[in-house]
Amino acid sequence: MKLFKALLYLWAMISFLSGKVIYKDEKRAIVERQGLGFDLFLSEPALEKVKIGEKTDFYTFLFVGEKSLELYGFLSFEEAELFKVLKHVPGIGPKTAMSLAVFGSLEKLKEVLEKGELPAEVKGVGQKKLQKIFLEISGQIKEMKNNKPKKRDEVFQALSSLGFSKEEIEEALSSIAPEIKETEERIKQALKFLGK
Repeated sequence: MKLFKALLYLWAMISFLSGKVIYKDEKRAIVERQGLGFDLFLSEPALEKVKIGEKTDFYTFLFVGEKSLELYGFLSFEEAELFKVLKHVPGIGPKTAMSLAVFGSLEKLKEVLEKGELPAEVKGVGQKKLQKIFLEISGQIKEMKNNKPKKRDEVFQALSSLGFSKEEIEEALSSIAPEIKETEERIKQALKFLGK
């Protein structure tokens, strides 16, 4: 059991894979890296771009289901990040999230959803799901715009470089009084909170 947990942890840490594509079909590709074959689910546009025999870079995400482990591959970091956002939308499975992630950003996906026109390769998304996705990402876009990005990002990056997790940093930042504006002072206050 300990070996399984260690392997699962290792797989969960794989966020990038570079190797030679040795096989592909209509849903996936097998990527060889130092004698190991990694089975990656890819979107239709990604499958069209990858060529058998060529070295390709993939950003990856391991989806842990009840009965399976599935590794999803993306040709850009932006697609992988959008996938992570979409997989948290209730009712959206990993395969639907992967097919929507080809838009690369929340803003581009929102534009497409506003028009109500999804490409044919996006399967399993009815009108109700479209509305749910639209509402979810609209809220996230609004939330991202309302954040004060520059100072928050500087503080976040500083704390992250010290080894704190995203959750710890978010909790520390929310504890800082809004009237504290200086970056250095915000970092000091966050460190005091994290030192408790």
